[in-house]
Amino acid sequence: MARQLSVIVMMAIALFLCISFFTSFGRAPAETAVFSQPADRFNDNLPPSDVKPPVKPVEAVEPASRPAEPVKPVKPVLEGSTESKLAGLEITSDLLTGAAIAPKLENATLKAELGRAAWKVLHTMMAKFPDEPSEDDQLALKSYIQLFARLYPCGDCARHFQGLLKQYPPQVSSRNAAAGWACFVHNQVNERLEHEIFDCNKIGDFYDCGCGDDKEKKGDEEKTTATGELKKEG
Repeated sequence: MARQLSVIVMMAIALFLCISFFTSFGRAPAETAVFSQPADRFNDNLPPSDVKPPVKPVEAVEPASRPAEPVKPVKPVLEGSTESKLAGLEITSDLLTGAAIAPKLENATLKAELGRAAWKVLHTMMAKFPDEPSEDDQLALKSYIQLFARLYPCGDCARHFQGLLKQYPPQVSSRNAAAGWACFVHNQVNERLEHEIFDCNKIGDFYDCGCGDDKEKKGDEEKTTATGELKKEG
């Protein structure tokens, strides 16, 4: 009897455990299903989690580029309104043709002496200029004449000479062209001052450039060369 009672108790306990197990196993998925829903389900204003909002495409950002530097215009070299570099200095048309710098020279005697010396320098320079000058030679002489006029230490004389340069630009294509131009503008000044007019074909007779010494030296060199060749032949 006692044995049967023990068996009944054990079977009751086993049945209770089985009922508890199946009860808890059936409840777990429901609870999990309730609490596994995203928080957005409890907000009526938000869309369901399975509906994804449209994604805006990302535009490619181009790298910032530096603005191109402006290209400086290239100007011709030999004209009066040109710019060039000479002896490390930038020579511009404003520099060459600017207003005369010196004040008026009141001393008439000093003015006359200065004029004679200046014309001698100018005519001698033209007589020594190359027969076939390079572009640099032509630019150098043209620049010198323009600066000579601007820096001339007699203000009134300088302004008058600058006016002549505008009316009769320097001719620098050859020695004869430069020398003829210098004689012509000199006569323009002589005419204004009522001085004697030069014969440009004989300007070298009045202003000795020392060119005769060069010819004599060249002749001596030719004679020496010829004598040496005759000695070798003998």
